Amino acid sequence: MDELRPTDPARIGAYRLLGRLGAGGMGVVYLGRTDAGATAAVKVILPEHAGDDAFRARFRREVEAARTVRSPWAVTVTGAETGGERPWLATAFVPGPSLAEAVARCGPLPARSVRVLGRLLSRALTAVHTAGLVHRDVKPGNVLLTVDGPRLIDFGIARAGNATALTATDLVVGTPGFLSPEQASGGGTAPGPASDVFSLGCLLAYAATGRPPFGGGAVDALLYRAVHDEPDLAGIGDTELRALVADCLAKNPADRPTARQLDERIVEDAPHGSIAWLPEDVVQLIADRSAEMLALPGIEPTIAEGPVPAPPGRRRFLSLVAAGAVVVAGGGAFGAWETLRDEEGGGAAKTGERAWIIGVQADLSGMQKAAGRAQERGVRVAVERFNSLEEKPFTLQVKVLDDRGGPGRAVRAAEEFARDRDVLAVIGPTGDAATGAVLSVYDEAMLPLITVSSLAIAYAARSRKSFFQAAPSYAVLTRPIISRLVLRPDVERLGVLLDRAGGQAAYMGGYATNLMTGVLTTGTTYPRVVPAGTQDLGPVLTDMLAHDSDALFYAGDEAGAARTARALAATGFEGPRMAMHTAMGPGFIEDAGDAATGWEFTAPYTDAAAPAAKEFAAAHRERFGSAPAHWAAEGYDAAGLVIAALRAFPERPGRTALVARIARSTYQGISRTYAFDEKQTLVGGDAYLYRVENGRYRFVGPAPKGT
Repeated sequence: MDELRPTDPARIGAYRLLGRLGAGGMGVVYLGRTDAGATAAVKVILPEHAGDDAFRARFRREVEAARTVRSPWAVTVTGAETGGERPWLATAFVPGPSLAEAVARCGPLPARSVRVLGRLLSRALTAVHTAGLVHRDVKPGNVLLTVDGPRLIDFGIARAGNATALTATDLVVGTPGFLSPEQASGGGTAPGPASDVFSLGCLLAYAATGRPPFGGGAVDALLYRAVHDEPDLAGIGDTELRALVADCLAKNPADRPTARQLDERIVEDAPHGSIAWLPEDVVQLIADRSAEMLALPGIEPTIAEGPVPAPPGRRRFLSLVAAGAVVVAGGGAFGAWETLRDEEGGGAAKTGERAWIIGVQADLSGMQKAAGRAQERGVRVAVERFNSLEEKPFTLQVKVLDDRGGPGRAVRAAEEFARDRDVLAVIGPTGDAATGAVLSVYDEAMLPLITVSSLAIAYAARSRKSFFQAAPSYAVLTRPIISRLVLRPDVERLGVLLDRAGGQAAYMGGYATNLMTGVLTTGTTYPRVVPAGTQDLGPVLTDMLAHDSDALFYAGDEAGAARTARALAATGFEGPRMAMHTAMGPGFIEDAGDAATGWEFTAPYTDAAAPAAKEFAAAHRERFGSAPAHWAAEGYDAAGLVIAALRAFPERPGRTALVARIARSTYQGISRTYAFDEKQTLVGGDAYLYRVENGRYRFVGPAPKGT
């Protein structure tokens, strides 16, 4: 959600507007809330359309029809004004990712999930068609996944089935790639309910494979294929599901089942209120998005400012706890009653009056403890080297908190750092889940947070004020993968094996690779998804090779990568093969044995063998008695970035000023040059290449960026 603009209204009807959910050719959609607390998506029509009498007549008729739609799987109309100066329509707001986002972040859905999704959406369309409407834009972006099931949204271009007089027959309305042949051809007959069924078939194919059944590319090409070509359903392994989708995609509208017939045909079902039919990572995504509702803008937190003369009453105490101003640990309350936001330029004390602390929030005892410990050591080396300078404007300290990689502990660690006004910046957290959980805490405190190993493609838009992603995201890391595997004369098709055992990280990397190959190159992909725990990968790999996969990319964990290597070696395949850095560990080489030889990995971290790391590696050996592990150089760089920003101030800076300084910094580190765009995301996609040779990982050097 984006912030309101100065020209946006503060209220529409009974709704106080909180932010922008989106905008299109017809109007702007806001998130609104009534005084009673009910939320809604409020679509306000643009002035150029509001002045068109014909449009107003159509809009009024559509609103009246939409009010009659009755289905738990379609959003309900909660309010409207069709005769005012600015016509608007409000529908119930349900927090949750769209199907498009869920597939992009978590990968294609299993066959059962797709069938359940198809049944519930067919019920939503049955209600739409019963009301005399045709949706005309059924697509993944118009399906929200919520805590109690999917919702079909956006009736903004719905048309009453008999309203041809106000419909331009030569106008293509909808989204290319999900249009029926009758929509794509722009014929003289207004599309009917069968058109929505065709679009639903496209949507289900996308959910099952991660790509539209008529491919991508130019709009004209997509429209032509929808009318003349057969859909590509090769990625749907389940024969029953493939047959159902094929029936929905019949060229002749009369040959397609109705939405009601689809509901009756699909056996799988889910009781209202259950999302157990969705994969675990999608359920987690839904839960995270729903949790964001607890921090909607417009709810003013209660924060005590200044001295508190007496203990607060029970109601006041609870409000302070809710706002984070009171922290309870070990059964007792402790900490100052203070705001969490540092004042601009506040605390400009002379050196020695207050400590200058760099915090490290890391997983030191959980699943990512190796990376967390390496980063902590890198930060310590950087701070100790700075403190060893004879002439230095201040002396630094390091404060370390172990969050074990868990979101709950991560939030508590972030709150402790935020309360400690001597902490000027924090390096961390180690993993994606912990980082996503703490952003609002650091944002509220305006405390600079620099992560070098959380690589998620997207974070909450309103949590980027003080957060710096000082590492390439999973999407950025796909570029060197594609360059290495596809931009070569002997490769035309890349096989992409997505293993659910790798969790969210593997899916983001694997799906982005599958998606971007066709964007960055002329090559094609053949993706396959396997459930977590799949032991025998031989049949899957045989199928991938049978579909002319010249190269292979594995997205998953160490154990799965080893099974893939052994099964692939058994086929005699000698083409290029790579995996994500998430599978790059000692277990891969140990379990894969000789089959590991020749496998390559791209990684966002450099190696102690890199020429630029020579001086750091020597300092690390002197301090800790060993060569730096992976991620140590990046921790060293992050601390160096903060130190350089601090040295730019003539006196102790406030946190807000330090955020601004880091945002406009350019810092040359060991692993890369650190600079940030307007979203405070790392500019550039520097990655590194490793290759298994002689039973060990050999550092090859910078990975190719190619296109």
